[in-house]
Amino acid sequence: MSKQCEGCRDGRLDVPFSMAFQPIVDIRTGAIFAHEALVRGPTGESAATVLNQIDAENRYAFDQECRVKAIELASTLYDPGDQVKLSINFMPNAVYEPRACIRLTLATATKTGFPLDRIIFEFTENEKLDTKHVLHILRTYREMGFKTAIDDFGAGHAGLALLTQFQPDIVKLDMDMVRGIDIDPVRRTIVKHTLRMLEELDVVPLCEGVESAEELKVLNDLGVFLIQGYVLARPSFQSLAVPVDPHTLLTVVP
Repeated sequence: MSKQCEGCRDGRLDVPFSMAFQPIVDIRTGAIFAHEALVRGPTGESAATVLNQIDAENRYAFDQECRVKAIELASTLYDPGDQVKLSINFMPNAVYEPRACIRLTLATATKTGFPLDRIIFEFTENEKLDTKHVLHILRTYREMGFKTAIDDFGAGHAGLALLTQFQPDIVKLDMDMVRGIDIDPVRRTIVKHTLRMLEELDVVPLCEGVESAEELKVLNDLGVFLIQGYVLARPSFQSLAVPVDPHTLLTVVP
């Protein structure tokens, strides 16, 4: 049996954790598009207190348990009658074979009654990745009916190179591209042309890390409608935050 298969079979996690949820808001309507599940300590401690305990030995088990925890919590918090999506982060280097590694996720969704078409899988390029492997994961997830997203676009290892081979449903622009965009013409130009590129590729842009009404106003003027950030709502531990009405914020900015 390969080392990878041993990881799938024998992975163990002795790191307690839970989840917070941060809304992603469609500022055209004020409706919540999705909630992103974010790792926290068992009583709300920062993500770092958990992630500092993850290594090559327990990475597979952690990735699996994050999916389970996110779906289990969301199934108890979500209104079954709405269409709000759940965004789950995954670690590409913890996925050995996509169809095998998704089994526990599928079983959890079936057990809790959480619809598969409401799940978005997003990944961050925060470590060197095998592009061929990442593409295989993303294409497999799409074939299975999941939405896919690239997180922190503009700060990762592949970025544009990956986009030439696969266009996800959503691209989340890194917060460093957004921060201070209301006073920084260089950021504004870069974001404007990135948005045009994504539009031509039929990829939905999402701006994260938005912290001020002024930033929100510029992004709205540029045509971004999916927004995530403290200006609307902070992550809420084991509960769903109610975001500020974006129209209220947009009306106070000249």
